[in-house]
Amino acid sequence: MKTAISRRGIIRFASFMIALVAVLAAADCIYMKKVERLENTIEAGYMNAVEELAQNAGQISAVLEKGRYASSPAMMTKLSSSLSEKAAAAKASLESLPVYGMSIDNLEKFLSQVGNYARSLSERATAGEKLSTDDRQNVEKLGECAEKLSSGLWELQAGLLSNDGSITELFSEVDGELGGIVSDGFSGLEDSLSDMPKLIYDGPFSDHILERVPAMTSGAEEITEEEALAKAAAAIGADSFRVHLCDSGEEGRMPAYCFYCEGARCAVSKNGGYVIYCLKSRAVRDSEISPEEGCRRAEEYLKDLGIGGMERTYFETYNNVLTVNFAYREDGVTFYTDLIKVAVALDDGEVIGYDARGFLVNHRDRSFPEPKIGKDEASESVMQGLKVKNVGLAVIPTDAVDEELCYELSCESEQGKEVLIYVSAVTGEERDILILLKSDTGVLTV
Repeated sequence: MKTAISRRGIIRFASFMIALVAVLAAADCIYMKKVERLENTIEAGYMNAVEELAQNAGQISAVLEKGRYASSPAMMTKLSSSLSEKAAAAKASLESLPVYGMSIDNLEKFLSQVGNYARSLSERATAGEKLSTDDRQNVEKLGECAEKLSSGLWELQAGLLSNDGSITELFSEVDGELGGIVSDGFSGLEDSLSDMPKLIYDGPFSDHILERVPAMTSGAEEITEEEALAKAAAAIGADSFRVHLCDSGEEGRMPAYCFYCEGARCAVSKNGGYVIYCLKSRAVRDSEISPEEGCRRAEEYLKDLGIGGMERTYFETYNNVLTVNFAYREDGVTFYTDLIKVAVALDDGEVIGYDARGFLVNHRDRSFPEPKIGKDEASESVMQGLKVKNVGLAVIPTDAVDEELCYELSCESEQGKEVLIYVSAVTGEERDILILLKSDTGVLTV
């Protein structure tokens, strides 16, 4: 029996199909706009980071110019505080850019030293010590470096804006080497900071400390390119035949073989064969997994690399990427000097960043004097109004090359804030105070 389809039915069916096509087209348009919006957000994030880096470099230059004419301890203290703030902001901007594998030693050193050095001068001035001619000249030279740095960063931003390619692509690898605009830009920045003054002072970023030979690689046996390639492939998570040796490696205090593989870059130390860092350059457009799951993925990654004894400390989320900080722990003591960072993409849980430089520089066998005070005595030194919730032992860096064994007292203030107090296990003196900041995006200290 045949069913007759009326003209009205045909019209209805055609209208339905046209409407369906329109709905699907609209949905596709919405989806494409969403993807474009997410990509633009990432692009804007990188561009803003470069701009903020340039702005802070310019402000550092201006503050250093003022420092040349400061004569009172009060003014030196004010200027050093401002420098520390601007340098920290610049470092945060730099860390939000995909710059692993680039040669930025001078840039990182400058941003680490400038605020710390000014603080050292401020403390000396407060103690009644007059600043020497060398100190004044160092401040002047640092100001000149900051001015060159700011100028170079504005040129880099102009180059990124005028280029037709996406900023993400310009920061990615091309045939194993970085794109021209970015590599030339950061190479120029490194050159502009090559005449930085040698700064010897009582602080953790003094040149006599930064030039230390990494403890893990010092005296270690040198490995072959083939052995290093296997380690890089394991860190990247790729077959060895897909991983290639870069034309040039890294020298300096930690010589390394450098490898690349489809947007990933990895460095393996020539001495000891340790994975120094690994980075995968890709856009992370969404957050599909929780920070807790991301932390678990980071822990699994360390286990896969054969790294044990690491304890998760703090983590933060930025642009859908979770960065987890791990510290070495042994015999109930947490070593905050032996650090490893692991970055996890929250869209699929892939590890896209690994940095073990802090661990490789500091990790070694130690011996500390037996604590001369107990947990109870350390707890009693805490000011009234703080409730001690937990006490443990930790090794923290001092202002010099050495480390110090301290009691780490986890406290709660009357306002409900979490505060960490570090008390020397030998002298009972208060060594440091940190405030713990917890939110949905991470756990940080200030």
